[in-house]
Amino acid sequence: MVYSGHMETPRPQWRDWANQLHRLKLETLTAWLLEAGAPLSVVGAQALFFAAPLLGSNTEAVAHMLEDEREVRAFASFLRQEALQ
Repeated sequence: MVYSGHMETPRPQWRDWANQLHRLKLETLTAWLLEAGAPLSVVGAQALFFAAPLLGSNTEAVAHMLEDEREVRAFASFLRQEALQ
């Protein structure tokens, strides 16, 4: 796969997340929201950390990703690439 910019190596769980979003037909919308909402992603991460006991095991991994702006952009790019395939 070719990624634009300074794309980081996809994390192991990204493929699972992308597959789940694809099944729900939400990968493009999610990529857009991640890019548009980047300034608020840290707030979202904190909310997910707080709610993690109620939401399940992947919640903390998503929260960690949202804390890092580069990770957010990289995952959004990954989702867009996956949507094209």
